Amino acid sequence: MSEPTGIHRLAEAFAASGKRAALMPYLMGGFPDMASSLAIGEAYADGGADLVELGVPFSDPLADGPVIHAAGVEALRNGATVDQILELGEALARRLPVVLMCYANIVYARGFEAFTTALRTHDISGLIVPDLPLEEAPELRAACDAEGIALVPLVAPTTPPERLARIGELARGFLYAVSLVGTTGERGALDAGLAGFLERAAAASEVPVAVGFGIGTPAQAASAVDAGAAGVIVGSRLVRAAGEADDPTTEVREIVAAMADALRAPSADPVR
Repeated sequence: MSEPTGIHRLAEAFAASGKRAALMPYLMGGFPDMASSLAIGEAYADGGADLVELGVPFSDPLADGPVIHAAGVEALRNGATVDQILELGEALARRLPVVLMCYANIVYARGFEAFTTALRTHDISGLIVPDLPLEEAPELRAACDAEGIALVPLVAPTTPPERLARIGELARGFLYAVSLVGTTGERGALDAGLAGFLERAAAASEVPVAVGFGIGTPAQAASAVDAGAAGVIVGSRLVRAAGEADDPTTEVREIVAAMADALRAPSADPVR
């Protein structure tokens, strides 16, 4: 029997999470340093994560808010390279599926085929390229499909219906729904229109819809699921803890465990 592809591993992670939605913490590769980022990723798995989004530090991260941006700058200052991040992803993939998040320049610099081959070689299951234009995505998706890698596109509340349909059709693994207009970062509350947005996103695609941006508490994670999310992505809260806590590994494990518990609990107040 052949080894399961990255696309299949992601599908299994969503189907077998044992929660109302799959939990996907974000990890900035190389922050605070390479060894620490591996320990933090392992703590995510210990805390109950179902998969992990692994960020490649980049000098001009258009989608990232100040916390993740600063973490990327520090990782680059400490010498983190793309090859090191791929090796980190391979190590974490022994515990849970890894989805790499990187900017288009990094992919174009190596070439689509070479980059996706490297992902497969390092057992990375999916790829998110937030600044890849829809019009250029089919070529990259073809390269990803050839290696069994899930190309995960993003949609926002402002995405027009016709474009949403095209992006949803393109999606592999899951569809990344940006919960708000703006960059990543913690927010006081989720957008009141989230349920309607997720309903539109789910109707546009055959893969699960995961929500990211602005989710920093267990209550917000639960609210995202009540609104219709099949997956919850938590980023800035964990990156901030990794940079500020005296014991980052223990701190992030406890945060992830609290998020996981919230996603296991039955809905108390459904939004939809």
